[in-house]
Amino acid sequence: MRRALAALPLVVLMGACDTSDPVELPAATLGRELFADPGFSPSQFNAFSCATCHPTTRDAAPTIAVSLAGAVDRAAWWGGDITSLREAADFCWVYFMRGFPSLDPADDEARALFEYLASLGSGTPVPALPLTVAESIADPGRGDAGRGAAVWDRACRVCHGDPHTGEGRIADDVLTVPEASQAVAQELGADPRLVVSEKVRHGQFFGVGGNMPFFALELMSDAELADLLEYLDP
Repeated sequence: MRRALAALPLVVLMGACDTSDPVELPAATLGRELFADPGFSPSQFNAFSCATCHPTTRDAAPTIAVSLAGAVDRAAWWGGDITSLREAADFCWVYFMRGFPSLDPADDEARALFEYLASLGSGTPVPALPLTVAESIADPGRGDAGRGAAVWDRACRVCHGDPHTGEGRIADDVLTVPEASQAVAQELGADPRLVVSEKVRHGQFFGVGGNMPFFALELMSDAELADLLEYLDP
């Protein structure tokens, strides 16, 4: 169901798909609902919502991606490479949520989403957050399996569920880890630890399909990656 937006930052007229009376809903409230709704993306293959990866409180610990509290106050996004919030949101929309075409700022639901993001701002300009992508992959060495379990719970479980079984994963087509990486490693004649490391560092850009986001060094350090590998023991 498409929900119509009257005028930002006023209200949304939201009604069921039958003849029930519409109710007034603030634009930011609708935006918050869309933020947590995988159905915001039109793709039937998408299981992500914005909230899958992004927390929204200022003191949130890093998970899959940075908190969007104060996102509208930043001078740039994606480590400073993108200077438009719409383009920054588009990157997630297209590459991870499989949305197409790009977000249209004139679309009612897109406007509601941006209104919600605006409600998370403080009005005080801040610089772009650092985002360091590892260009090359190397084995990070041995780690601690106990700490690795905590890394899995923080960064991986929401999508992949339990390691080895996939129980609780976000969608049926999400691969089971580390077995899927072991299969790729065998096919390529590569070290499974390097395959897992490559997938973590470059996500879907590993070139083996899927729509997994990548983990910048600020979101998962090499030491944390070592702990994760020790926990998975691929």
